[in-house]
Amino acid sequence: MNNSTLTPEQSLLLITKTIEETKERFKENGHILVFWGVLILIVIGSQFILSVLELYKFTMYPVYLYPLVGGVYMIYIWIKEKKKNKPKTMIGNLLGNIGWIIGMNLLTMGFFCSGQLGEAMAPVFIILLAFMSIVCGLSINFKPLTIGGILVNLIGLGTFFLDRDYHGFSMMLGAVVGLIIPGILLNYARRKENV
Repeated sequence: MNNSTLTPEQSLLLITKTIEETKERFKENGHILVFWGVLILIVIGSQFILSVLELYKFTMYPVYLYPLVGGVYMIYIWIKEKKKNKPKTMIGNLLGNIGWIIGMNLLTMGFFCSGQLGEAMAPVFIILLAFMSIVCGLSINFKPLTIGGILVNLIGLGTFFLDRDYHGFSMMLGAVVGLIIPGILLNYARRKENV
């Protein structure tokens, strides 16, 4: 093992290279942000429609799309990434782990703690989504994701002051601002580089 010490310039170059490699990998997966944003829109929109139709006993069913469709898709992506056998960066691993941890906590809270969270469920979910977006945006130095995360955080905090009937709209707005728009911009940045 080589125990050589890096100069400050070499250290900065290594950090910059790691951030750029992570950003490139993130750009390849901008579709994941769009996917989750659209899935949130479908689930929350379906719940709203079922409520308007007064089919209250069915409003929980769309939530099962998160583990069924979202979970299966993420496992597919994970297997696909494993087959590519690309080297992983420490920042990429950290962001991936944060995503899984937040996702599993959201799933657990949604299915098992919704009674305890009560009126705070949607704002807490939105703020956790904002946390993930901000950390990812700052880590890869992608301003649209950071700005989207900040806006989602403000939406989450504002949702505490809204009637519960409007929480779904806050979640859908958060999905558009924090996931769909930054995901589309990531995809656009990737296509622009490949032209």
